[in-house]
Amino acid sequence: MTQKHSREEKLDALGRLSDTLDILRVKCPWDAKQTNESLRPNTIEEVYELAQALLDGKTDEIRKELGDVLLHVLFYAKIGEEKGEFDIADVAKALNDKLIFRHPHVFGEVHVDDAHQVEQNWEQIKLREKGGNRSVLAGVPSALPALVKAFRIQEKAANSGFDWEEPHQVWEKVKEEISETEEAIATGKIDDIEAEFGDMMFSVINAARLYGVNPENALERTNRKFIGRFNHLERRATETGRRLNEMTLAEMDALWNEAKAVNHDNE
Repeated sequence: MTQKHSREEKLDALGRLSDTLDILRVKCPWDAKQTNESLRPNTIEEVYELAQALLDGKTDEIRKELGDVLLHVLFYAKIGEEKGEFDIADVAKALNDKLIFRHPHVFGEVHVDDAHQVEQNWEQIKLREKGGNRSVLAGVPSALPALVKAFRIQEKAANSGFDWEEPHQVWEKVKEEISETEEAIATGKIDDIEAEFGDMMFSVINAARLYGVNPENALERTNRKFIGRFNHLERRATETGRRLNEMTLAEMDALWNEAKAVNHDNE
């Protein structure tokens, strides 16, 4: 574990990083030509790389990817400063003010009993910040991937009191949506099938939320597990001098069970 740095050391490190970016913005042709629009795709990539590092749990990679994301935050603030719109101090001050305002149970007189109440208060405070005229769901970015968006929609609705009284109640809804999906498949109408698959997945995502599981993390865990087992299957097929499409399903199933036994889930 690295040494714990003092407040002054942290501020000094951030200051030196900001100074370095100032120099690059003037002297490096690539850095000098960047705009908000040109940086945006790279920012998205960096956030996904950080998400991957967090899943892997590798400290060095997490630290590296956090640095890359921090660089982008500073870069956007630098561009804002050049335009005379805002700088990193404005960004930090606005964030600090928002954190204090949205945590009245820490910096005010509001009492909460658990994290769920904190989430509920957070959503209500956000609405008050907009004068009470903003929809609860308006804060969900439209560009989010559908699975993540569904989870956030459900969280926000639940924090407004629109939720199941008990988690187990959701299973009747899941069963209902599965039944309706099967009925749609029987009709052969692709639009109906797609709509019912969406409803079914939405209900499963809701069930995961009610049981304290983040569905994005759960699905990615299964993705990684499948990849590890499938890679094992391919390797074992190659060792026998055969391709997968030359094997029977029974032979592949045997190798799949072998992969499960040797636990290649994280490859």
